[in-house]
Amino acid sequence: MKWGKGSFGKVIAAASATALAFSLAFPLSALACTQVYVGPGLTDTGDVYVGRAEDYAARHPKAFGIQEPRVNPEFSSDESNFKWTYPKTTFRYTYVRDLPSGWDNRTDAYSEAGTNEKGVSVSATLTTDYNDKVKAVDPCGSESYSDISGLGEYTIADIVLACSSTAREGVELLGSIIDTHGSYDCNQIIIADNTETWLFAQLSGHQWIGINLTAAYPDKVSVNPNIGQLKYKIDLSDKNVCLHSEKLEETAKAAGSAVYFDDGSLDVATSYGSDKPGTSQYTRLAQGRVYFGSPLADGSYTMGDKGVTSVSDPQLLFAPGNGKIDLFTALRSFAARGEQDSTLNANTNAGFYAIGNNRTVETHMYQIRKGLSADIATIQWENLSRSEFGIAVPSYSALLTQVNKDIYPAIDSWDEKHTGTKESVDSVDAAMDASTDNGSLDYVLMDINTLAYNNRDKLAGSTRTYLDALQKQLIAQQAVVDEIMQKTPAAERTDLANKLHDRASSETYAKAKALLDDMRAYLKGDQSAPFVPSDLDEATGLPKTPISYATPFVAPVFVAEPADATVEKGSAITLSAQANIPDGVEGSESHLAYEWFDADNPAAPIATGSKLDIDTSTVGSASYYCVATNDTSGLKATSRTAAITVSEPQAAPGTKTETTQKTMASSGDKGAHKAPQTSDPLSPVAPIALTAVGAALAAAASLRARKDGK
Repeated sequence: MKWGKGSFGKVIAAASATALAFSLAFPLSALACTQVYVGPGLTDTGDVYVGRAEDYAARHPKAFGIQEPRVNPEFSSDESNFKWTYPKTTFRYTYVRDLPSGWDNRTDAYSEAGTNEKGVSVSATLTTDYNDKVKAVDPCGSESYSDISGLGEYTIADIVLACSSTAREGVELLGSIIDTHGSYDCNQIIIADNTETWLFAQLSGHQWIGINLTAAYPDKVSVNPNIGQLKYKIDLSDKNVCLHSEKLEETAKAAGSAVYFDDGSLDVATSYGSDKPGTSQYTRLAQGRVYFGSPLADGSYTMGDKGVTSVSDPQLLFAPGNGKIDLFTALRSFAARGEQDSTLNANTNAGFYAIGNNRTVETHMYQIRKGLSADIATIQWENLSRSEFGIAVPSYSALLTQVNKDIYPAIDSWDEKHTGTKESVDSVDAAMDASTDNGSLDYVLMDINTLAYNNRDKLAGSTRTYLDALQKQLIAQQAVVDEIMQKTPAAERTDLANKLHDRASSETYAKAKALLDDMRAYLKGDQSAPFVPSDLDEATGLPKTPISYATPFVAPVFVAEPADATVEKGSAITLSAQANIPDGVEGSESHLAYEWFDADNPAAPIATGSKLDIDTSTVGSASYYCVATNDTSGLKATSRTAAITVSEPQAAPGTKTETTQKTMASSGDKGAHKAPQTSDPLSPVAPIALTAVGAALAAAASLRARKDGK
């Protein structure tokens, strides 16, 4: 969590009453980012979920883009005098950055979320703290107002993403830099790849620790709201689970702050962290615990009029109580407001801070799948605004080489007029003013949040329902495209990743923009009826038209195909076919178009639609098939070919058919001996037939008489 726009170090250095200015300008409640980790043993898929929400200002835009490789770059900071040169070519990586207007027009500020081409991801940064005892013996560079130095959050993510080919390598690199250059301030970041997820903590000026979360805590959840004193137990001697500075324990001892667990191992968090993190921090800790079904124990915390004021024995990790955790639940944790506990609910307790608040400017979560190659193992779910009324867009960020510049404006060409008069003001007027909108997804999501948050009673419920439905559809469709990605040759994956991200972003923008238009129209017009997004089906709770992220990449599949048949001439027969698009959502069959073809003459379709009426006016055989086309991409599927035989009608028993009569007539015409017809009164056949009938009647009467005689 950055301190503010511009160079914090320069501002503080210029202040005459530095300590007082610091305490007044940046109260503890301003430190408001939340980091979430869900171990692979707890998720319904075995994936790791890890990420962070950044809180800063209600209408503070962000840039999402691609950093191209650089040769021998010098990394420097706009918050301190830190400089470090990398003597090689860097990796390409994605980033989420602050805009230049906040950092002396620099375009390299604060790359808080990204993945590099080697599959290394960084989630940064969670500002933490240290206690006064440690500060006295190993101060951070920000404490020296005449010589502000050290590695801080401005640069830390860029260095890891640019220079590290594995997560462990990133931990070791940061540690070596801090050993030499020191830390500007105390932070925690996540560094992850397809095999390990590390928590890296800057504990003091030159002390640091890296914890391999997936190795040490695969069955735990962590929700950290800027608290350095959340306890964890780790074997400092086991390099599989822990890397740390050489003088970690020695420094704590020298400070007189060293605290040990009952087994004699160092309690790193208590030894280094501050014991007074603040009410907003403790309140969010309690909200995170109750969200995941593991509330703080009664009697372990105290409440005040602004929330939780203290927690005894605060823990970094805990076991959740809600069973297996799915991706949607993990993503929505960044929107938690304590709704599960009336005493923690920020919606009903005025003045309570919340994880999901109106100062969040960006949230991201990495979905990391073990067993997959580094290029596709990590899905970056990126929400460029607040989570409460937001939606996260997926990407294979290790593969991305381009982004849609209309939806994600380039960092050096952002038009910020739509922010409003001040980014710290959650201005409804700014959100309602469509004339200044720059077409970015960031501003659309920002406006939705501004309007829903400030009109909670009118807009929040149905807006949240609709966005949740869209998010679930994106998650379902991501599973579908992932099957395609895994089958795609490595050389073709980047192209597919770029297309997938563009589609996901474009579809999300279109849906979100339509929702924003609905919200603006409602607030400007008749509000007598409850607000309902025009695309929301109230009966099902689903979008009337599903978001079609995966749809263009999936070929149709026939679920019912035309069948062979033999019919009589003149009979009615209709062939039918039915296909679907298995893209993970209901309703995608609306994107199907059907055409029918004569297999013997397939040059052009003979009919459209899912049914084909067959012409049976002529005896003979023909074959037909159906082609279903996905109209979003042109992908096709062809049905089986149905063989249809048209025959002459079968005669009823005892009845001559028209064909027989014609045949007989034809035969008679050939000779002079035409057989007499029974309808001819002169024909000898007639008396013979009558005699036979009479004999039959006499025999029947005799039989009946014998029966009566019994």
